[in-house]
Amino acid sequence: MEFETKCLHAGYTPGNGDPRVLPIVQSTTYTYDSTESIGKLFDLEESGFFYTRLANPTTSAVEEKLAALEGGVGALCTASGQSATFYALLNILESGDHFISSSYIYGGTYNLFAHTFKKMGIDVTFVDQFAPLEELKKAIRPNTKAVFGETIANPAMHVLDFAKFAQLAHEHKIPFFVDNTFATPYFCQPFQHGADIVIHSTTKYLDGHAVATGGVIIDGGRFDWANGKFPQLAEPDETYHGIVYTETFGKAAYITKARVQLMRDLGATPAPQNSFYLNLGLETLPLRMDRHYENALKVAEFIQNQPSVAQITYPGLPEDPNFALKEQYLPNGLCGVITFEIAAGRAAAAKWLDALELVSLEVHVADIRTCALHPATSTHRQMSDEELLAAGISPGTIRLSCGIENSADILSDLAQAFQKLEG
Repeated sequence: MEFETKCLHAGYTPGNGDPRVLPIVQSTTYTYDSTESIGKLFDLEESGFFYTRLANPTTSAVEEKLAALEGGVGALCTASGQSATFYALLNILESGDHFISSSYIYGGTYNLFAHTFKKMGIDVTFVDQFAPLEELKKAIRPNTKAVFGETIANPAMHVLDFAKFAQLAHEHKIPFFVDNTFATPYFCQPFQHGADIVIHSTTKYLDGHAVATGGVIIDGGRFDWANGKFPQLAEPDETYHGIVYTETFGKAAYITKARVQLMRDLGATPAPQNSFYLNLGLETLPLRMDRHYENALKVAEFIQNQPSVAQITYPGLPEDPNFALKEQYLPNGLCGVITFEIAAGRAAAAKWLDALELVSLEVHVADIRTCALHPATSTHRQMSDEELLAAGISPGTIRLSCGIENSADILSDLAQAFQKLEG
């Protein structure tokens, strides 16, 4: 099936007399005819549903669809994008381990990596993703277990050089993790460019309507977890009678462990109704992403000509320093998010934002409705000025997420805000 068809049909195939639309299975538990059947589920000898914390028919159908869209062997939906990132790395990291991350990442991810993981004894080194490969290699340690980056950085809007990061990871026999939230699998499929694990905040474009918080981890199924660096997957798990994930589940070892161990113990489970909403969003993903991109290009061209704007970052513009990377990895489109800097700084940025009428001032992004945010005082508020600059954020930075309204209405609202700022 082509991508657009998978968005509609992958994951759920109704049988004779079944509901045409994926049903919401609003149940926490399931019944069986024998203790033997339930025992086989608990021993991982058979697949099935016994408690919604681990699996649910509605959520499982969406997981199958997401794996198909990204080209992975399996997926695990979580209650939020943040929990997806947390589980994805915790699945292979332990106290005493180290990993490398681009410094151009979402503020919540930065706090998770720099502070929460540190309390757990896991260290991170933030690197400039534009540094040469040889410079990046200097961050590798004997205990380094992963490399992380975002396809399109939030909110810096820099495009990741997949080939360079994949080489950095794979030369040292460690996996390459990619947050593909902004690009979505419609515009970029990281597994095709060397990624091993893909993460999404499904709250954003995949849902697209700002109705359901969620996240997903997708396993590419190609990394060798039995290479000696990851005993969590290649040695017996005593909580399942000594099962060895790499031996029992093969290519799906990583994602199976994430489900039966981390979701079992930590339980950031999505509600079945949220999975239903996510599936509805996925069905129109290609249509929406084309419109987001079309509107964002028009808006970016307008913003770059405003005298009060010191800088704009949108890799869809030929003048953008990331344009070559965009053409290499996202040739068919980008996303609706634009980052720009008001030259006069923090107070002027606030004045411009307060003048907006159609555009919503929201702590959100990637919605069908256009919205805007001041990262320095919201999503990245906990970061110091030095940390903000390292993440590509200044006091005057504004993140604008273009929706799917008529572009003339978006441009009209932005124009009147600029007039009030400059007046």
